[in-house]
Amino acid sequence: MIDGTVRIVDDVAAAFTDAVIDAFAHRVETGFTLVLSGGPTARLCYEHLADVGADHIDWTVVDVLMGDERCVPADDVDANQRLVREALLDRVGPVASFHPMSCQDVDDYDRLVAWIPALDLVHLGLGPDGHTASLFPGSPDLDAPPGRMAVVTRDPNGRNPHDRMSLTYGAIARARRVVFTVSGESKRDVWAEMTAGADVPATRVKAAEIVWIVDHAAAGG
Repeated sequence: MIDGTVRIVDDVAAAFTDAVIDAFAHRVETGFTLVLSGGPTARLCYEHLADVGADHIDWTVVDVLMGDERCVPADDVDANQRLVREALLDRVGPVASFHPMSCQDVDDYDRLVAWIPALDLVHLGLGPDGHTASLFPGSPDLDAPPGRMAVVTRDPNGRNPHDRMSLTYGAIARARRVVFTVSGESKRDVWAEMTAGADVPATRVKAAEIVWIVDHAAAGG
């Protein structure tokens, strides 16, 4: 079952930008912790955020973390951190800090996330198989201990290449707001299953607030 607020929109990137701007405007602390993702929809969201958010967000107080990463070099075309740099960070200028993931330093990232009192906004996507971050159906990492913040994982079904690193459900649950972006006809079947009550990794996410931003193609019209 889907937990949270569902918004069916024409423009996922614009709605995502509005959600980030709103979260920044209502932040609890002076700083703002933003956790980012990867994929084609994320790229569109970050490019839009870079263009529109400049008038609303002071990037010098924003700490940027990653929600998941592939175990590839930082400049690899499949690296989420490369996408984040190209689509957002290189375009907005200095941020307070950027913490890319490295599969060789999972314990360091685990300690980093545990040290942060709360994550202001976590951006997540949705795979056609129902995965989110790099938490895949059937993976033992779905049951990581609550105190564990980051794990190295892989897709046991073989649909998604590369070993991965991912925040855990326990880490994501520290978010004040989780924003899912779901776009395209390739997500229509899994979205229909989820709205019918299917248990997939994405529906297991818990946080203080969860917002699903879904376009008409994914929602089925």
